[in-house]
Amino acid sequence: MRILLDPEIFNEQKFGGISRYYVEIFSNISYNQDVKVNLPVISSENIYVRESVFFTNSIKSLTFCIDFLKKIGVSLRKKVKKKNTAKTIQILKNQSFDLFIPTYYNPYFLEFLKEKPFVLTVYDMIHELFPHYFDDGITAIQNKLLLLEKATKIIAVSQNTKNDIIKIYPHIDATKIEVIYHGNSIIINDIFVDLPKKYILFVGVRRHYKNFIFLVNSIKDLLVSDRNLYVVCAGGGKFEEEEITFINELGLQNQIIQKPFQENELGQFYKNAQCFVFPSAYEGFGIPVVEAMSCGCPIVLTNNSSFPEVAGDAGIFFELNDATDLKNKVSIILENETVRNEYINKGLERAKIFNWKLAADKCYTLYQKAINKP
Repeated sequence: MRILLDPEIFNEQKFGGISRYYVEIFSNISYNQDVKVNLPVISSENIYVRESVFFTNSIKSLTFCIDFLKKIGVSLRKKVKKKNTAKTIQILKNQSFDLFIPTYYNPYFLEFLKEKPFVLTVYDMIHELFPHYFDDGITAIQNKLLLLEKATKIIAVSQNTKNDIIKIYPHIDATKIEVIYHGNSIIINDIFVDLPKKYILFVGVRRHYKNFIFLVNSIKDLLVSDRNLYVVCAGGGKFEEEEITFINELGLQNQIIQKPFQENELGQFYKNAQCFVFPSAYEGFGIPVVEAMSCGCPIVLTNNSSFPEVAGDAGIFFELNDATDLKNKVSIILENETVRNEYINKGLERAKIFNWKLAADKCYTLYQKAINKP
């Protein structure tokens, strides 16, 4: 089986859940002697590619030169992206592959695909459900629908995502959609990370449906009553002016902090937290849920979208947009060590079902079906 892996997501992401997903899946699949995976890049800034089997010596050499030029102020990012796409199109034209895997929703490849099959992975239906949050919402929706209609097979990262696809687009053949969960890539290293002794953890982007402001409003009384309690925002970029003003007005500027992290540090953020709160209104899967569980961190999250499916009985759920319910659930974890330990153990057990090797095996089986489909 010759698989052509589209470089689009690796052109766009230096790191992130989607690019990590593809590197994990195809690193596992590439160990199969019957499979040849071709990722047509001349260079990549993506950290997962740089640590994978796809980072060959020829790519390393050119990447070293490009990195050096970047350090002295010469950026070749747009040219590299264009070269990667051109290389992919050339292979598409030559038809020297059996299966094409798009890594996002750009349909550029369709005009070159001819009769070759492709398998589309759908991570969520966020653009369709919350289009007002995205500048490119209409284009993304149109492109995704086109690919959903034309895909030979579709992978949904959760049953909830599959249900959303069918609900929004009932004309899509449900029998060609298969649910395959993500695995878990988190690493817990015994490295020092400067963190407060007692904190609630928030991970990633904070805007819009991620509900960070709602979280702070819900637990502000807990922070005021315990000045040794913090909220640590891992990643997501520095606080914006609006966030700083909001936090200052509450008098919590010393207790709500934002900290960047290296990939090998994130496990320490989870491991040492009192709990991880995921107040997001919607997630197609929610990788941080699995990360937290596998690190022994209790999780408090909304009782909607994919969360009940992924967290199972290891989740401490609150009703969406119910600030009092969220505050009460966090309080239970902070005040009751027995309950906290109970959910730590449930999470550790639940996390075992999310395995990249298992996910890759299921993907490989589906890819075979796509190639052999009459």
